Amino acid sequence: MSIAVRWADEIIVVDSESKDRTVEIARKYTSNVFIERWLGFAAAKSFGLSKTNSEWILWLDADERVTPELANEIQILLKLNPDQAAFRVKRKAYFLGKWIRHSGWYPGRVTRLFHRNRARFNSAAVHEGLEIDGIISNLNNDLLHFTDPNLYHYISKLNRYTSLAANESHMRGKRCSRIDIFLRPAWQFTRMYFVRLGFLDGKPGLLLAILSASYVMTKYAKIWELDRKADTI
Repeated sequence: MSIAVRWADEIIVVDSESKDRTVEIARKYTSNVFIERWLGFAAAKSFGLSKTNSEWILWLDADERVTPELANEIQILLKLNPDQAAFRVKRKAYFLGKWIRHSGWYPGRVTRLFHRNRARFNSAAVHEGLEIDGIISNLNNDLLHFTDPNLYHYISKLNRYTSLAANESHMRGKRCSRIDIFLRPAWQFTRMYFVRLGFLDGKPGLLLAILSASYVMTKYAKIWELDRKADTI
């Protein structure tokens, strides 16, 4: 729980039956802690949204932190009663011990501050987002993302996320071709490491490009696996 959001009118925490001290720590900052079975990424956030009373919502994941500068910017903005429906923030990721400043990850703007009556979460199984009714503007300061402290964490997440993404794509009728298996991963690496200057992020940038290519290849391999299973039924 980041102390940088203690200025908020209310703090809502949705915990999916975690086994660590998340609930204990969260209750030091708010009484609005809801323990729910895992509903899926988008459904969990929609549940949390249903428990809020405020007009403006700042959505945060557990591995994200609001900087004091971003907190100050948001507080000043909301006092002005903005006409926009939502605002994007620059998200800066800490990956394998290094802040990633290139690779297509930064500024990596994500919509996180929104008016509750003009937005809703989509139904994506992974990399869920918001559907916004109205104008979206940009904020100036960073949201910090402490993603993947080690390779074990990344690869575990890769396996889980690629399964979700493959199942969702397969349900929409996506099928896997040789191009998907061979060319898409190669282009992912080339785009991140060379086009988006990932080489300037040092060894973590190289690993990020390789692992992102592996993510793409694994997702399409899992789509192929689902295709094969469907063909044998």
